[in-house]
Amino acid sequence: MMTNVMIWGLSDDTLDIFSSFRAIMAGASGSIMHLGIGPIVTGSIIMQLFAGAKIIQLDLQDSSDKQLYQGVQKLLVLFMIPVESIPQVYGFLDPSVAIIDRFGIGWANAVIVSQLFIGSYLVFLLDELVSKWGIGSGISLFIAAGVAQSTFVGTLSPLPTVQGAAMSLENPPSGTLPMIFYTLRTATNSELVSQNGFELILLEHANPVAALVSSIIVFLVVAYAESSKLELPLTHGKVRGHRGQYPIRLVYASNIPVILMAALLANVNMFTLLFWSHPVLSTVPILGRNGAWSKAHWFGSYEVGATTPSDGFAWYSSMVNGVGDWLLPLLNQTGDAYGHSLGQIMTHVFVYVFFMTAGSTVFAKFWIETTNMGAKDVAKQIERTGMQIPGFRKNPVVLERILERYIPPVTLFSGAFVGLLAAGADLLGTVGNATGTGLLLAVGIILRTYEQIQKEQAMEMHPVLREFFGAD
Repeated sequence: MMTNVMIWGLSDDTLDIFSSFRAIMAGASGSIMHLGIGPIVTGSIIMQLFAGAKIIQLDLQDSSDKQLYQGVQKLLVLFMIPVESIPQVYGFLDPSVAIIDRFGIGWANAVIVSQLFIGSYLVFLLDELVSKWGIGSGISLFIAAGVAQSTFVGTLSPLPTVQGAAMSLENPPSGTLPMIFYTLRTATNSELVSQNGFELILLEHANPVAALVSSIIVFLVVAYAESSKLELPLTHGKVRGHRGQYPIRLVYASNIPVILMAALLANVNMFTLLFWSHPVLSTVPILGRNGAWSKAHWFGSYEVGATTPSDGFAWYSSMVNGVGDWLLPLLNQTGDAYGHSLGQIMTHVFVYVFFMTAGSTVFAKFWIETTNMGAKDVAKQIERTGMQIPGFRKNPVVLERILERYIPPVTLFSGAFVGLLAAGADLLGTVGNATGTGLLLAVGIILRTYEQIQKEQAMEMHPVLREFFGAD
């Protein structure tokens, strides 16, 4: 509902600087959900970096310190809402002429900022509500809903690719499956050959077959990875015959590292665009485009009216959006729309894949350490339950040494795995422009939500039925 409540008084000529990240930002351009989950994720990134770098000295095992950490993170989220909304309003979300004539430019901007703040604050409250009383987390459900909508529309939409124009071979349906049926039913074999119809179906359409195949592969790989786990056998030290397992998933760090890395790249895109085109920020020395000793083109340059970078660090680290960004220029031996050489295009691919893989690995390590999932924390949790690994002394230090063999390597592997899988899906494209990161997150979120619902139901079952359905 919030994505369909549009900002009152907003001009029609607005730029969406998060257009390539919409699927994972869980928002809609021009609505009160314009910022999506950006402030929440950014606040989480800052707190994790501070905790990981030991800038803040808090023992997250201590309940009072943990409450302080969570309280500061919530305050930081409330601080990040105006930090992210004010630059956008004064840079790109222009008020309409009617509201400027009515209130003046200052109050008109304040009205739009207040609407963004209210929308983001409602998202924050919904996240808190789901985390406390619901199943899973609010952020995860927001992402899954947005990606599911994009994938559904991109696969099945019967509307023409160019809205308002008549449907034809040059303007087929925008959905992958309707496009295939329409093209094969309408075009003759000679037309398919002369008009590159097969290339259109496979690679060049807004939602080509390659993107659908890529989406299916990501779904299957994530489903398999989520179900793969190593189970450490446990026995109770005092109750003879009582056994259990501690599962260490292949995707141990979940999909959170990819969310954090994608949000970080989104913020890089936002701030480089601000320093490039904002009337005031563009005059900042070194960083600004028109400032003294300007090096803005090193950080990121943009075409007039564009929100995606065309050169600089922001371009090299930006998302590779399907085969049209790299494979088709390589096959045709031509540069891209911005005039980059083939070497620059391949460097872009390498840098993006490297940042997604390495960044997700680093965030996976931080995430595990700040969420009590490290070897030391898990050893204490197992020790409190009275369980131990058979054949070893009941000692948290011994447990920690054994878990150190598994948890740190699996954590690093899971971070690199999800980062590489998301980047690979972006290279091939995804239906509905859901992005590889968004699709990866949505599949993992849906599977884990299903498992959590299953566990909730299992808790209410009779012990015999729980054993029959394989629940612990």
